[in-house]
Amino acid sequence: QVQLVESGGGLVQPGDSPILSCQASGGTFSTFSLAWFRQAPGKEREFVAGIGRYSGYVDYAESVNGRFTIYKSVHKETVYLQMNRLKFEDTAVYYCAAAPRVVPGTSLHDYDYWGQGTQVTVSS
Repeated sequence: QVQLVESGGGLVQPGDSPILSCQASGGTFSTFSLAWFRQAPGKEREFVAGIGRYSGYVDYAESVNGRFTIYKSVHKETVYLQMNRLKFEDTAVYYCAAAPRVVPGTSLHDYDYWGQGTQVTVSS
């Protein structure tokens, strides 16, 4: 059974640059596409960033494109989300997701495995 555990969230200030991590276990990490989603209070969970089986393929939501970077370490079986120039509207619970596919999808239904989430609160 694949397990995903996120870390790195917390209370941050606007403009900060935290890094979220998601440690995977129990599966063949090298075959996965991985993604970050987020869910703000009262809103639906939305796609943030995805990285394919081969790291050359990445995709970003328009709202974070140019500010966030997704990358992974196959050796460490970990996917990261570098978040730059955080805004108040980035406040959400951030979830890591994985699926045995080549290209990352942007829909919740594209993913088979989910982490429990890590809260990121942007506040001054």
